[in-house]
Formats: sequence, structure tokens, C-alpha cells
Amino acid sequence: GFARVCITPERPVWLYGYAGKWRFRPYEGVFDDLFATAMAIQSGDGEPAVLITADLCVLRKPEAEQLCKRLMEKTGLKRRQILLNWSHTHSGPMIGTSDTNRYPISEADLAETKAYTSWLWEKLADVAAAALADLAPARLRWGVGEIDFVMNRRRFDSDGKYKGMGPNPDGPVDRTVPVLCIEAPDGKVRGVVFGVSCHAVTLGSKWNKLSGDFPSYARKYIERELPGVTSLFVQNCGADANPEPRSTANQDEIVQKQGEQLGAEVCRVAAGPLEAIRGPLRTAYETVSLPLQPAPSARQLAELAEGPFWQSHNARRICDAQTRGEPLPTHYAAPLALWQFGNDLTLVAISGEVVCDYVPLVRDALGTEQVWVAGYSNEVFGYLPSARIVGEGGYETLGLVSAHIGWFAAETEQVLLDAVRGMRRSVQ
Repeated sequence: GFARVCITPERPVWLYGYAGKWRFRPYEGVFDDLFATAMAIQSGDGEPAVLITADLCVLRKPEAEQLCKRLMEKTGLKRRQILLNWSHTHSGPMIGTSDTNRYPISEADLAETKAYTSWLWEKLADVAAAALADLAPARLRWGVGEIDFVMNRRRFDSDGKYKGMGPNPDGPVDRTVPVLCIEAPDGKVRGVVFGVSCHAVTLGSKWNKLSGDFPSYARKYIERELPGVTSLFVQNCGADANPEPRSTANQDEIVQKQGEQLGAEVCRVAAGPLEAIRGPLRTAYETVSLPLQPAPSARQLAELAEGPFWQSHNARRICDAQTRGEPLPTHYAAPLALWQFGNDLTLVAISGEVVCDYVPLVRDALGTEQVWVAGYSNEVFGYLPSARIVGEGGYETLGLVSAHIGWFAAETEQVLLDAVRGMRRSVQ
């Protein structure tokens, strides 16, 4: 079953994604409307599950808990039957209050954000219930394409030291485009779920209009080319990748072209030979205790606190906590979800801004290519680096933001992979 709802705010609110003076005010126009889309799925006499995708940037822990409580109240589903994935558009509205301590937002504007968040929770609950009410017989097929505008964004100097963000054509990326087609028994396509591993930031930091960025235009293209189809975009593991080009003088044109390029690739895959996906569908959900790095020495913290944001943010918060005599956390409880479709496909949904390394890492851990690895799922607490990136340093080692403190340790990678293997065994 499918359902969609427009989630464009009724009044302008602050956007989220870029922290700069150009964004320290409500948005100044709607470039394209935002939407949330739900797909409900149930195999045989098994339990239903719902995937909700939305043109939003982040979902911190307090807001995730509030939203899922409302979804469960509205639908009667258990937490493991709900999967959330945000597109990570940097031109979507701020939701909740978890990050407002980092922004000079006025009380009046904060009240608008709170009102929008409450309104949004009801819209998302309604769209989940509507998708469940739309359940009808279907068959699933899947394939994988590729897109070329995805570019690694981690730059290094001649000594191999991280020097900031920018296009790095030699860096690793995941350019795959997984595509899941949902067909009626007569073969007519009813829905398409597709994904890519890339920040939705074609529209740059000085842009202050509401937009779903390139994923929005990919959906529009698909639904124009395949009339009657509902499409859902899933953000995969693009924490260390940006679209290229981006933030140009003609970014309003580029964002549409990139979206249409992605949409065309999805349509190409959907029209070609696809592999059958059978049931039963089994879902699993748990929180995984991910290890954090020990606090550096006082001298090191003082140096880090004067460094770039990816170093200073947690350094200053750790110093403040130590001054207050508060214990520092050693782990972070991160959501992890897994949907198993018979023996044909495993959807692994990792929380946080997940770097591209986790796509091959998860496939190798499960010993199969029939895996879809999504990031930005259920909660976005900050960046989730791999062991390689922890060793290299740089922005994607930023770690936890919002109300939480800490940098992830290199051991996080193995802990997460062990959890994925365990969850896969639990549903087989």
C-alpha cells in the first residue's frame, strides 16, 4: 500500500542543514513542495511493516522517540515494524528543539518550529495509516543501477592529511542506485523505491528557499515517466559524498538536471530484467551500544577546542561537562533495523550520517550481494564514520551533535557489523 502527504510548512520556518548567517531567518520562498511518502507491506499472514520517507534533513533522538510513539498509537504497529528514512535535504525545515542551542533563533521563530513539528507528526501518522489501508496484492522485483554525479568530498594534502571538503575524484564513493519495483498481479508497476548515497546539497549554503533538492526532482521524473506510480527515495550511505557540481550560479537548473538524471536511471533499471523478491518479510529492530573514544588530555582538548568545527564542537562540550563534574559517556545507543525478504534481499537500515564504506562492509559481513544498505534511518545523531575514516580524521569524524557528546571510536565499525550479522540470523 502507498500514501503521500504534502509536508510544506503552512508558514515559513527556519531551514536546517547549513549553519550560517544566510540561514538565520525563516525561509524566503518555496522552490518545490516537500512530501512524506509511506509504503506499507505485508507478506502472507505475517505482520505488516511501514517505510516512511520524507523530504527532511535530520531526526535527533528526542524527536525520533516522539514521532515513533505517535506512529505506534495511530497504527497499532510495534517499533520494529516502522522504518523511517529522511532524504537529508539541506533545504528542508528545522524540526523539534534538539539543535536550537546551536542557532540564534528567536522565541517567536522557535514557536513556529514547535508548531510545525506537532503538525508534522500528525501528517506522518496519517500517511502511515493511509498506506496500511491501501494494502493490495503485489509482487516485488529488484535491480541496481549507477549514477555518476556522486563525488567523494574529502580532500587531502600531499602528505595525506585531511584539508577540508571539496570534490575528490580519487576518493571512494558508492554510486549504486538500488531499485525495488512493486507491481500489481497483472504486471502494472504501482510503486518504486530507489536510493543513492549522496548528500542532498546541490542547493548551497546561501540558498534559503524550501526544496527537496535533487531527490525531489528524481521522484517527479519517475512519476511523470511512469504515470500512476508512487516513488519513494531512500538516502543510503552518502555522508562523505556530495553531488558534483553543486552550489553554482545556476544551481536551480543543476538540481533539476541531477534529479532527472537519477530518475532516468531508475526508470532504465525498472524497465530491464529484474530479480524476483519473495517473502516472508521479517523485521528486526534494536539499539546497538557503539563505543566512543576516551576523552583526550586537558591540553589536547584545549587545542581541539580552538580547531575547526568538526574538532571543536565535542571538545568544548567535553570540557564543559568535565567542569561541571559530569561523567562522560562511553557508548551511544544507536538504532539499527533490518528487513529480510525471504532469502532474496536484506535491507539494512543504519542510523546516523553513514559513510560509503559501510556498503561493501555490510555486504561482506553478510556474505551476499543481495543487500541494500541505507543510512539516515530512524535517527540521525551525527556522523557515523568507518574505522578508516576515524584513522584519517576530518569532518566526517565529527561524531555526536545535539544534546549528546563524543567521537565514535574505530571499534564502532566492528561492533555495528557484528550486530548486523546477529540481526540477520535472528530473522532467518
